[in-house]
Amino acid sequence: MNKKILMSTLTALLFLSACATNNGPEYDGNSYSSIKRYQIGTVIRERPVVISDSGAGKFLGAIVGAVLGSTVGQGNGSTLAALGGGLAGGYAGSEIAKANADELTVALENGEHVVVVVKGKGFAIGDRVQIIKDGNKASQVYKIEN
Repeated sequence: MNKKILMSTLTALLFLSACATNNGPEYDGNSYSSIKRYQIGTVIRERPVVISDSGAGKFLGAIVGAVLGSTVGQGNGSTLAALGGGLAGGYAGSEIAKANADELTVALENGEHVVVVVKGKGFAIGDRVQIIKDGNKASQVYKIEN
């Protein structure tokens, strides 16, 4: 019975991890159709930062860890293994969900300075960028190629 639960969990995780359809930018499902504004500027400062887990990695890791832990041992040992697996999985999921990012200080064409955080790497001082805003949030930041 435990092997069936384990296989079902792993199958579900594999299925859910394959849902993305392209490598383009990702927009929030609630705001993708709203009108966006953009600003152009030049990066005047860049520093690497880490974006912490929003909670989803910890949650999924705890569930998977608890399910896997429950397959170990019998009786109270199985319960303790499930608890330990949940704790370890939560920690591992939280660490895995962290993302490298760049904190960019941008001098906009209108004279204003803004700071935006962009997942991934690849921006440098002097880069011209386009910041797409969704309300007061920077939804995307692109390098402008000359």
